Amino acid sequence: MYMPIPSQQTNAQAWIAAAAAVQDAGGEAHNVIIDIADPISIAPVDHAILTTVDTFLREHHAYSISSIANTIFPQGLLDRHGADGLYAAYGELLPRMKQMTRDWGRYFDRMTAWKKINGKEVKLINPLDDLVRFMKTQIASRRTYRNAYEMTIYDPARDAGKVSNRQCLSFLSFKLTDDNTLLLTAMYRNHMYVARSLGNFIGLGRLQAFVAAQTDATLGSLTCVSTHAEIDAGKKDHDGVVQGWTVSEANALVRQCRNLFNDRPSQAAVNSTAIAQIGSPASSDRP
Repeated sequence: MYMPIPSQQTNAQAWIAAAAAVQDAGGEAHNVIIDIADPISIAPVDHAILTTVDTFLREHHAYSISSIANTIFPQGLLDRHGADGLYAAYGELLPRMKQMTRDWGRYFDRMTAWKKINGKEVKLINPLDDLVRFMKTQIASRRTYRNAYEMTIYDPARDAGKVSNRQCLSFLSFKLTDDNTLLLTAMYRNHMYVARSLGNFIGLGRLQAFVAAQTDATLGSLTCVSTHAEIDAGKKDHDGVVQGWTVSEANALVRQCRNLFNDRPSQAAVNSTAIAQIGSPASSDRP
């Protein structure tokens, strides 16, 4: 059982195409596959979709689009510190972020800090940095290995046996084509299409663009496989603040964005990563 979605040009267009398909399937689907041709571009219609979703999330006291994107790739830190200072800056900020959100949203931490055990020796390694260095060396060599770049996000030591509050992103596979175009495939065990997936697409695109830039590869398409996808809904009271939304509200949001997409003018996308300015940025938006 799988649900292939026609390839879309941008993150926002991919999100609404997949969300609409999941909505039409009754709000739940398995093995939803969507390909995003240019995962860092934004078309004029995308701004309306991004603003609509971001406003909905903030008004319902959920994490903003930029907060979700930053869990996968902290674009703000890259912009301020550059590639050479990115990992150190993230490491300095991590303890404060853990105080704010505990272990939620630490995907970039999993990508950059992993315990490698060799006998009694425990060594902390940076899988993302190792992948970038290896790929860059391969691209510069006479013979390039094109299918040797993968990162696991699922950690049995932390995630096995847990039925909730565990990682949704499970695995990342980077591929190089014959002309050194970089492709990325991301696999999710579960994908909440209202609360998470649009921000996830943006974060993955930024991660992919970072790897491409650091290795002198050409940015290619992003493919996301959601082994379970849902138009998520639910409300809870947190210290007197009601968080979340009803099924009706979630479906109304998707329908609103479908209408925006269907009514779009025929205009080309513009290359941009300026998602962080959507809405009124909160402190958690800017790692």
